[in-house]
Amino acid sequence: IGVEFMYMENLEEKNWIQQQFESTVLNRKISLDKEKRILNKLNEAVVFENFLHTRFVGQKRFSLEGGEATIAALDAMIYKASEAGAQEVIIGMAHRGRLNVLANIMGKTYEYIFSEFEGNMTPDLSMGDGDVKYHMGFTHQMDPGTGKSIYLKLMPNPSHLEAVNSVVEGFARAKADIAYNENYSQVFPVLIHGDAALAGQGVVYEVGQMANLDAYHTGGTIHFVINNQIGFTTDFTDGRSSTYCTGVGKVTDCPIFHVNGDDPEAVVYAVELASDFRNKFHKDVYVDMVCYRKYGHNEGDEPKYTQPTLYNLIAVHKNPREVYSEQLIQRGDISADLAREMEQQFKKMLQDRLDMVKQKAMPYTPQTAEKEWAALRRATPEDFHQSPETGVDRTQLEKILKALITIPEDIKPIQKVEKLLQERQTRFTENRLDWAMGELLSYGTLLLDGNDIRMSGQDDIRGTFSHRHAKIFDEATNRAYSNLSHIEEGKQGHFRIYNSLLSEYAVLGFEYGYSIAHPNGLSIWEAQFGDFANGAQVMIDQFIASGESKWNKMSGLVMLLPHGYEGQGPEHSSARPERFLDLAAENNIIVANCTTPANFFHMIRRQMTWPFRKPLVVMTPKSLLRHPKAVSTVDELTTGRFQEVIADPFATGKDVKRILFCSGKVYYDLLDKQQADQRKDVSIVRIEQLYPMPDKQIDAIRAKSPKAELVWIQEEPKNMGAWTYWLRRPEHNKFRLISRKASASPAVGFKKVHDQEQKELVDQAFELEPSTNTPKK
Repeated sequence: IGVEFMYMENLEEKNWIQQQFESTVLNRKISLDKEKRILNKLNEAVVFENFLHTRFVGQKRFSLEGGEATIAALDAMIYKASEAGAQEVIIGMAHRGRLNVLANIMGKTYEYIFSEFEGNMTPDLSMGDGDVKYHMGFTHQMDPGTGKSIYLKLMPNPSHLEAVNSVVEGFARAKADIAYNENYSQVFPVLIHGDAALAGQGVVYEVGQMANLDAYHTGGTIHFVINNQIGFTTDFTDGRSSTYCTGVGKVTDCPIFHVNGDDPEAVVYAVELASDFRNKFHKDVYVDMVCYRKYGHNEGDEPKYTQPTLYNLIAVHKNPREVYSEQLIQRGDISADLAREMEQQFKKMLQDRLDMVKQKAMPYTPQTAEKEWAALRRATPEDFHQSPETGVDRTQLEKILKALITIPEDIKPIQKVEKLLQERQTRFTENRLDWAMGELLSYGTLLLDGNDIRMSGQDDIRGTFSHRHAKIFDEATNRAYSNLSHIEEGKQGHFRIYNSLLSEYAVLGFEYGYSIAHPNGLSIWEAQFGDFANGAQVMIDQFIASGESKWNKMSGLVMLLPHGYEGQGPEHSSARPERFLDLAAENNIIVANCTTPANFFHMIRRQMTWPFRKPLVVMTPKSLLRHPKAVSTVDELTTGRFQEVIADPFATGKDVKRILFCSGKVYYDLLDKQQADQRKDVSIVRIEQLYPMPDKQIDAIRAKSPKAELVWIQEEPKNMGAWTYWLRRPEHNKFRLISRKASASPAVGFKKVHDQEQKELVDQAFELEPSTNTPKK
């Protein structure tokens, strides 16, 4: 066992580690009961793996063999967490050893696991498609020996290694915020890493940088590394440049313990000392357990193809249980007969489980959030035909407005902010609400309804385009004041908004984790530009779009993705709606592209009005934030609902020769042309919700002009945007397309070229003679 800590800058932390380690590591004493507990956990781990290996030959299980001391380590961590007063331990891990953890830590019954291996379980696909057994999550309630009950939660995860890390942290933060009144000592996050993934996956660094930030702090995380010195078939010499796989921990001044996995007492000592450090200083700490992997990446692999020398050594090496038993027998702490008896007792229990002798499940008391999730229902296709009423009383809006324009006397903002506060009042009085007002008022109404709101993203306090200003800052002291936190203090929900670190992958995962822990709160992530969501594609694909189907996990997460072609170039134009529409199926997500503040207002309110939760992906505007026509009246907020489709109020009926179906900002370009030329023969229909597609409403509009030519027009190139999704619907095969030409890049890089393209696009939309499907170059 060894510890790295001398690089740490905090003298108190450094002195504490030195004093604790040097005074205990060589003369640590362990009781007979503790020795037996460690041996018992090793016994469970080793015999469980051996039993699966002999009974279910060739089946994947991602064995823990060689790293069985993990089970003793987790057992010790949970005890330490409970001893320190934590109410729950939240664990994230990938595949290696997951079944063992489920059985011997989480309390998942053996017969359930065996039934999965036997294939005797009839899958229930009514709620989705499910997932493989080594991806699923589990929740358990236990007394680890402290006399106090503690909740254990193992988060579900995909095969994308380390992706679950930020989800665990977001979930832990939500539980601390909501269930424990922001007391982070009540939750104890544990992340179990593989050495190759820890060193190789960039999201590890992102999550590490989040650890001490106000927006993402969870009171410290134990990072436990099952270091089997190989990644699939790649030696560690090819897998990293750092001396140790835990090198990333030094970036944030975390202490790092390295310990031999064949010495379970040392492993337990290391995690106990790490737990004490975490509980005292509320910081992350790493434990690197150097061990080995007995078989290949999975049990069907042949590791000798690439590591013959290593696996010749492993083949004759005793497992950690045998090593420890011999050590205890040599010390005289236990007899050889007791060691054999413990092994035989556990093997008999496993056989009983396989023979379906009933295992008594531990009692479980649902937590408040779990009861709230249970009170919600699953969505049905009928839920998306028309949105629920979401209007609010004018008096409620006036109360929110008062908060939005009022700041304490001791807050002295810059002159531009004082003008902004005046404009908020003016816009309300003149009945011309812009996007910022529609957005802020929607949040305010949800807060007054008792809902919490959490929002994070790059620069989202002010807003990338300086429209939101959710906090006001004192010019001299930089003190921040959150107007929405002071609408009706003591009676409203919590409003939490943060500027994030410059990360998409980890931050989006954090907010997703937060959302699945808090059914009655609105979680929002905003990209600086919608284009940057591609940096978080793993989270979108593996968690947000498919989590409900795979793991039965509902989420109401909102993703705000600035989108619109304004000549800002390839990386500042498109939030790639086509990607979200490719992922859309079975009513799994909502994809929207609103054009009015009122519709955005109702859409945000709908998220918490529905008796279910769905992720919402919004192509939010840039230029429309201040467009003189992109305004709404107060009455549009006090009545009505979200409009999935907005028909043309100017051109309608049998005189219409062409219907232009569009979505988003291009509508206003088309509107300017239509009104300038007084064209009542061309109708412009806005599709505000692209998925689920509002078919009935679209059909009703088409029926009013049965002879009209049907056109889908979009700013995006032909191979992007909603066109290919639109075409996938058989009822849309009569549509033709007006768009930019198919392109490898989302947009041109020159404003002058963009403006010319946009003009040709709009002109072509109103040319009733047959023309090509793309604007002329």
